[in-house]
Amino acid sequence: MGSIENLVTQIQGLSGSVDDIAHLHNILKIADESLHAEPSALSSVLDQVDPAKHSLGYLYFLEAFTFGPVSKEQALTLIPILARFINCCDAQQIRFAPDKFVSVCKRFKDHVLLIESPLRGVSPMRAAVRKLQTTSEHLTTLHPDFLLLCILSKSYNIGLSVLEDDIFDVDQPRDLFLYCYYGGMICIGQKRFRKALELLHNVVTAPMNTINAIAVEAYKKYILVSLIHYGQFSTSLPKYASSAAQRNLKNFCQPYIELATTYSSGKIAEFKVYVDTNREKFDNDKNLGLVKQVVSSMYKHNIQRLTQTYLTLSLQDIANTVQLGSPKEAEMHVLQMIQDGEIFATINQKDGMVRFLEDPEQYKTCQMIERIDSSIQRIMTLSRKLNAMDELMSYDPLYLSKVLFPQVGRERQRFDFDDFDTVPQKFPI
Repeated sequence: MGSIENLVTQIQGLSGSVDDIAHLHNILKIADESLHAEPSALSSVLDQVDPAKHSLGYLYFLEAFTFGPVSKEQALTLIPILARFINCCDAQQIRFAPDKFVSVCKRFKDHVLLIESPLRGVSPMRAAVRKLQTTSEHLTTLHPDFLLLCILSKSYNIGLSVLEDDIFDVDQPRDLFLYCYYGGMICIGQKRFRKALELLHNVVTAPMNTINAIAVEAYKKYILVSLIHYGQFSTSLPKYASSAAQRNLKNFCQPYIELATTYSSGKIAEFKVYVDTNREKFDNDKNLGLVKQVVSSMYKHNIQRLTQTYLTLSLQDIANTVQLGSPKEAEMHVLQMIQDGEIFATINQKDGMVRFLEDPEQYKTCQMIERIDSSIQRIMTLSRKLNAMDELMSYDPLYLSKVLFPQVGRERQRFDFDDFDTVPQKFPI
């Protein structure tokens, strides 16, 4: 216990300047093994160290104190302690030991899941992500854990707050796969299908030497969201997708490929039969909710196709053509689509006629100009970033050895299916 008290004194005296903290870090690394040898003695010591002023020392104590499995009762006690530290710790100090901080945050996530209260973890984990990030372009290993908690607690709006960042710096490939997969699920939950497709597309086309489970699950949702948003799906992946994805993804997702093929016929009755026949498969994948949205979207896209052929059409004709039960049902679909901005039309209530109109957007309002300017600025920033990365890569010894001496490239690190395990959890949307 005497050595721990001495360590507390050093923590209190060496938590000021950057040089002092760097010296303290060396001391803590030496003491780390002894801290893990007597974790029970650290309970009273935590009260002697300020988590805000002495963040690095507190982090070492907390990591050792919380090491190992816990019961629900212990988790209930630890969660407030962990949350308080994550919220008030000094970002500059904890970045001296990022692995320790990540371990503590992941335990915090595990604890809130153990007590089945994911909402309690959302705010602290968002704080943890921001403190671990060196810039907003940095994807940390905590991003997926934060998004997972947002999904489980249905805090989709909070999850969107990190999905707006452009990511260029990634710690581990698995982090990127899970970040995009979970991010896609959050966007689906908010019905932001275009953004969801962008994120799921990133998973499906990311570099991989062998297929991993996350990419398979992302591809299934990518097919369904494509049908919902665009009313069609192309089985051809872009040329920049990995050869592993090109060769194998379809084999793992055959029921979804067949679903897209049946959808393309435009015959709702046949499509519903296929869905009912394969309901158990979709339900086991936790995608049945999305499949039901695909069924609803079929009516919508069939109505949209009518606008390309007719200027006016009766609600009865729409119901017959789209295979709806009644003119009233057709009216409800048309009204919803008008409200969502998916078609432009007016309904004459007297004679039940629908008049289809042109898009009224003239692209000259101040709001539209601001949106266009914002997009241009973002594209210019991305272009500068890509040019800088291209220049940096052209001087990279590993890249040059791969290009000039291909045989050297065979020794590079490989990631296989087992590196990604399985998708940690699947959730119905």
